[in-house]
Amino acid sequence: MFVLENKNADPFKGVFTWKGQITDSTDKWAIDGTVFNHPYHGLYFLWSGWPGNVNGRQNLYIAKMTNPWTISSERVEISTPTYPWEINHSPYINEGPQVTIRNEVISLVYSASGSWTNDYCLGLITANINADLLKPTSWHKHPAPIFQSANNVFGPGHHSFTTSPDGKEDWIVYHSARFRGAGWTRQVRTQKFTWNADSTPNLGEPVPRNKPIPIPSGEPLRHRYEVEHGRFVNGPKIIKDSTGSNNNKVGYIDKLNSTVIVTIQCEKTDTYVIVIRNGNGSGGKVDATHRLSINNGTEINVDVVYSGWNMWGASILKAKLNQGVNELTFKKGNKFAELDVIDVFLDS
Repeated sequence: MFVLENKNADPFKGVFTWKGQITDSTDKWAIDGTVFNHPYHGLYFLWSGWPGNVNGRQNLYIAKMTNPWTISSERVEISTPTYPWEINHSPYINEGPQVTIRNEVISLVYSASGSWTNDYCLGLITANINADLLKPTSWHKHPAPIFQSANNVFGPGHHSFTTSPDGKEDWIVYHSARFRGAGWTRQVRTQKFTWNADSTPNLGEPVPRNKPIPIPSGEPLRHRYEVEHGRFVNGPKIIKDSTGSNNNKVGYIDKLNSTVIVTIQCEKTDTYVIVIRNGNGSGGKVDATHRLSINNGTEINVDVVYSGWNMWGASILKAKLNQGVNELTFKKGNKFAELDVIDVFLDS
């Protein structure tokens, strides 16, 4: 693991400089470093690493820091894979530690089991905020995973915690396999979570892939355009489908000159975010593309990753749109893909 530093408060400005490797005195194989800023005791470093020089298991370690690029204590092991759901694949893995704090309870949520399998999941280790975090006995591991495969979402893991833009909601962002058995072929997902009575996160289950969820509180409202209301040329047609928005989708964009034209309205000329809900179940499990032109401009390829038919995903792009009427023209590209809806909002 290594560190770059930018002294500018805005990471999109200034210059990043090389600070070098960050490691404890053992300098063993290590990944997934996380800086934890304790409200009373300053900086700690959490990571996943090997106890020795052989890839047999990955443990979770903690150490104190003197600054954001220097570990200043010996590493302390706070978790090693022991439960059946942690050791059902070899090598045995604890990794991806992330910390959240509520009512003086430190919740360290981590990923366990084989990241290449459907069994990848999230576990929980807790400590009191007043405890000595460099003592292994200060940490308590829960005996069961707190987030695992369900609802046709497989291998959820390696998460982050964040809040809605207005800070009123708690959200988890994580990756999962794109389809059963996809392994490291992944997608990024997010959903809101709540809290248990003991102040630990209640993550529930992965939300089903095609279930609509409200946008995070404080996000800009989106203007939604059903592709079924567009104009079709040379083959595309509306297909009744309960997984699609409004129970419809648009398919059969199968010929080189198959065309779907969607008209959208914008209040002003500006840069907008365009979210295209699409799906790809092409043979061979390969990516597909649509050729997209905006207002008869230069065509660009919109990638549609393979997830299987009726397992919807999204392609996202930014573009300058005009005040008033704009036309988005989709044509067949590589393989085959279907369209559902298009969401448009200002790029804030």
